[in-house]
Amino acid sequence: MTYRSRAVLGLGLSLALASGMAQAGATSALHVPRPDITLEGALRLLDATMAACHANGKTLAAAVVDRSGNLVALQRDDNVGPHNTLAAQRKAYTALSTKSPTGKLADNARAHPHTANLNTIHELLLLGGGVPLSAGKAVIGAIGVAGAGGPEQDEACAASAIARLFPTLPDAFSDASSD
Repeated sequence: MTYRSRAVLGLGLSLALASGMAQAGATSALHVPRPDITLEGALRLLDATMAACHANGKTLAAAVVDRSGNLVALQRDDNVGPHNTLAAQRKAYTALSTKSPTGKLADNARAHPHTANLNTIHELLLLGGGVPLSAGKAVIGAIGVAGAGGPEQDEACAASAIARLFPTLPDAFSDASSD
């Protein structure tokens, strides 16, 4: 290869790289960074939730999902029925999907017959114990608790852990469904 051929090839490569970098810059306008719950955050939240329920003599299963509804982490006590593991995950998914605590959602479904059909969507569980996690106006994940003695106890364990671990997050029980 001659010097001139190498120079032309080098110039072509430089232009291709520059073009690629410009295109990468253009596609960054198509990318929106979004906050999400991390594995570390999910594990700490599960530990705090387990501790909150254990302090009241309760056993449980708890699950955390990310902003896309994917399971990030799950913990359960040894003597909790296996259905509670799935219930905890579905409660978390429901809270995330609806941006609402599942106890409030269940109450609304009972009070308004037109929303009662939400229980026909397999992934949703209209039973208290799921709480969304918000950062500003963004729902970044959710936690679901099952097996702690009823929907109210399930939700109380989750809310206690959120308040202790994420005190700067907006109140998960505010009207998040309007976002």
